[in-house]
Amino acid sequence: MPVNLSAPVAADLLAINGVRIGITEAGVRKANRKDLTVFLLDEGAAVAGVFTQNRFCAAPVQVCREHLAAGTGIRAMVVNTGNANAGTGADGLARTRATCDALAKELNLAAAQILPFSTGVIMEELPVDRIVAGMPKAIAAAKQDNWAVAAEGIMTTDTLPKAFSRSVSIGGKAVSITGISKGAGMIRPNMATMLGFLATDAVIAAELLQPLVKELADGSFNRVTIDGDTSTNDSFVLIATNKAGNAQITSLSSAEGEQLKAALLEVAQKLAQAIVRDGEGATKFITVKVEGGKTEEECRLAAYSIAHSPLVKTAFFASDPNLGRILAAVGYAGIADLDQTKIDLFLDDVHVVVDGGRNPSYKEEDGQRVMKQQEILVRVGLGRGNAAQTVWTCDLSHEYVTINADYRS
Repeated sequence: MPVNLSAPVAADLLAINGVRIGITEAGVRKANRKDLTVFLLDEGAAVAGVFTQNRFCAAPVQVCREHLAAGTGIRAMVVNTGNANAGTGADGLARTRATCDALAKELNLAAAQILPFSTGVIMEELPVDRIVAGMPKAIAAAKQDNWAVAAEGIMTTDTLPKAFSRSVSIGGKAVSITGISKGAGMIRPNMATMLGFLATDAVIAAELLQPLVKELADGSFNRVTIDGDTSTNDSFVLIATNKAGNAQITSLSSAEGEQLKAALLEVAQKLAQAIVRDGEGATKFITVKVEGGKTEEECRLAAYSIAHSPLVKTAFFASDPNLGRILAAVGYAGIADLDQTKIDLFLDDVHVVVDGGRNPSYKEEDGQRVMKQQEILVRVGLGRGNAAQTVWTCDLSHEYVTINADYRS
């Protein structure tokens, strides 16, 4: 079961003026499941995205990059689950382009105005005929308040849909933000099988969206890991429909820009954390904070070293305070001049290690008390400076192996 995560309530999700979403069952991989989602964007919407840094990126990622670079104005997005269309070579690219061509024809748009997304099994042929056949139904079902159904429609091994909203007043105008995400395994985004779609009706200059989506990704999806695997299909897209009526935001460092950025980041972080809470087989949600570094980069290296370690993650699953594993992970993180005699380690309120050695007042029963919790904070002090970074992860259980061993069956 997910760690302190519940399914979104449709009534709690804000419709975004200028975005309509339609979902249908196309039988992409399995019958009787929602697996085809279409986003329809009003003219005047601005779109930006960041994508996986995996060099073996999927065909839809390649086409998304091309279409965004074309600058013709994105008017629709199409998402299929069940098939990643990755590791499919030239044929996969042709099938993605055929999908875009078909949706463009349905909507009387240019193919370059379509962004395609796929998630699911790698190295299998994309069933374009089923996707194309399902498009009219998805388009006919499109409406503004379909966010909860869309969150369900993009799932693969997720156990729950993931969606959040936020409203903020900017310049006296109500601005709405809603986002959905999916992912439960093959999760270590590096923008960047994770997908995230975040939309707002805020009026903002189009040229600000790309730096904004990069900053949002770095503060949310690029701070989570489940298993250390960077997917071939990771994508995070930001949409601004420019319908809210606020004075146009022309600088991210302005008061209004900072206000919008903070609200967007809050939703993005909830979406990213929801992926970890629903990690395949996860029983615990773990926040790893490394502070006292010379640079944010070395703090990030140490935090991810802890969060990726199978030995650390299995110890958390077992509620076993075998905490030398955390120290070992810090030691091999790649900080060449690290002084181990300055390291501190805390589990929540329990001071485990001081000056690189076991705290004389530390008792194993205190460590085990924290390890049994569903939510745990690991805090490491490097004693080198003032930089800090935070990463969110989960434990590694027997169920993770079972899910991935049976994934294609």
